[in-house]
Amino acid sequence: MADGTEHAVPDSGDEKSGSDKPQCHLPDNSVEYCLFLLEEQVDARRTLNALESLRKSALGLAQTLTADYIWQRDDFNLELKVADGLRYLHGLTEYGDAVEDEWLVVYILRELTKLHPSLWVRAADTDGEFLLIEAANVLPQWLSPETDQNRVWIHKSNLMIIPDEDRRSGSSSSRLSLSAAVDYITSQADSLVHSAFIEAEAFYRLERYPTQISESVHHSMVTVPRKVAYILHEIPRSIAPAVEAFYLRDAIDMQSIITATASRRFKPEDMVTFSARFSRVLFAQLKSQRFEPPPGWQDAVRAVSGNDKSIARLDMGMKLTCGFEILARDAAKNNSRIVREVGLILDDLDEDGDSTLPADPEINSWHGNERDDDDSWMDINYDDFDRELSGQRQDAKSGAGGTGFGSAQTKADLRKIVSRFEAFLNDERAGLDGAEVDDLDDKEEDDDENELSDEDSEFEDKEVGFDEDAFSNIMREMMGMPVHDPQPAANTAKSSTSASQLPPGSMAGARESDLGIEELSSQMEAELRGHGALRLDSNAEKRITSGGRGKGVGGGDSQDPDQEASEGSDGEVDVDYNLARNLLESFKSQAGASGPTGNILGLMGLQLPRDEDDDA
Repeated sequence: MADGTEHAVPDSGDEKSGSDKPQCHLPDNSVEYCLFLLEEQVDARRTLNALESLRKSALGLAQTLTADYIWQRDDFNLELKVADGLRYLHGLTEYGDAVEDEWLVVYILRELTKLHPSLWVRAADTDGEFLLIEAANVLPQWLSPETDQNRVWIHKSNLMIIPDEDRRSGSSSSRLSLSAAVDYITSQADSLVHSAFIEAEAFYRLERYPTQISESVHHSMVTVPRKVAYILHEIPRSIAPAVEAFYLRDAIDMQSIITATASRRFKPEDMVTFSARFSRVLFAQLKSQRFEPPPGWQDAVRAVSGNDKSIARLDMGMKLTCGFEILARDAAKNNSRIVREVGLILDDLDEDGDSTLPADPEINSWHGNERDDDDSWMDINYDDFDRELSGQRQDAKSGAGGTGFGSAQTKADLRKIVSRFEAFLNDERAGLDGAEVDDLDDKEEDDDENELSDEDSEFEDKEVGFDEDAFSNIMREMMGMPVHDPQPAANTAKSSTSASQLPPGSMAGARESDLGIEELSSQMEAELRGHGALRLDSNAEKRITSGGRGKGVGGGDSQDPDQEASEGSDGEVDVDYNLARNLLESFKSQAGASGPTGNILGLMGLQLPRDEDDDA
């Protein structure tokens, strides 16, 4: 069932030392799993036969559960491994950006332990013992990243933990090698720790399975060349490497896309529309990309202009076809069996011609050909997001029994994230390494002691309060806008109140100090005016002079109010023009991506249009 990706199995030297973590050698975004039949390791031949039987059973179970599932990179795979005197099944799955693939592997492994009572399974990823990371808030203090290696096992669907014997004997804790862990389980299986708290947290994400497997699939209508439709129908899982090839394209890959139309393997002609099966991650990766039509596709785009639905289907199909074009360049040398199969189909089509391609009636008869799922799950309304976090739903009917953002499971996930974050902030013992949690025996006592009263919570909110006025002034200063005091009267009252609380001696000293500063400031201003340092322009000087001899002061004729307003507005226009110009230049330099200007303007409720008409 493996997708053909050939993984190099580490030799025994990787696991001989208990101080070296084997998962440190794993590729990024990958999960490693080991399956042991410990009760049957009496005779080598019997053990090998039992492991081969287990392998067939595991692959059969995975095939049954994931028949229509689209894996991001690798699927569930197992092979026999003999290392350091141990015989077991080993698997390695790279999941890329699809974290759900990792949890699907864990679900398959856990279900497998229900079918085989003598099976012991451990799983780790690039981050280490990720099951314990999920349960970090309920772990005992001795179970840390320095001591947790090879201590977590799945047996009969339960999460079992090998205790730290060195800690009990007073010795310093040490890491546990794989062979030592297997020996401990074989000899002292009754001593393993099974905690309902840890197990519930570690397997929390598995509560959505098996329904999560079908819900993660997304069907969408796409318009592609007939040859692409034929390949996707013959090898449905080829959509994953095609989407990822387009999503991770570089300058060299682009040469396959913008090359002459005559030399392409997938020409933008003989187009058909059918329903393609994606995973949600793959669909989001493809749809989120902004991609200008390469040479040869402009005519096809102009042919469907004006029809939004047809344009969207052609846009998705164009990106998908470009992904297959990248794959076809070196399909024969690719490590993936699926990609090599795509290359073989293309070679057969080149030899036999297009006569083997399906006709329109055959394409229309394909199962689920008209299915086009709603993609509103990609849209996030941040007002709804804030209400979800606070537990206040505006429309209870919209999320009842549904999927996506408003689903009950997503709502529970959001609340879980926020509650853990709040617990970390409220934990005075938390340091740079995270929250320090005591042993499970003291958990209830610690919860009672750390419970905050209403006064403490109110005080905490004030301590971490956000000063919107200060933030606004900082932003205005960064953008070159004048900083203003939004509540001068309140500040004045506050200053007077604070001053009235000072002792009489301090009050007098404060007044003398303020008068001294004002007098010094007036002298400096007069000296600067005398040397012309404050003469910014003639209009400014005229406005200052006319303001100084107003009717109420010198009796002279004051400047015309309309003229003064005009000159004042001209000066403001200069400032606003420079500010607007700088903002637009900064926004343009973002090239459609996220950036400081776009984020700041978005917080202010301003959405600038994309600069798409420069080339017109």
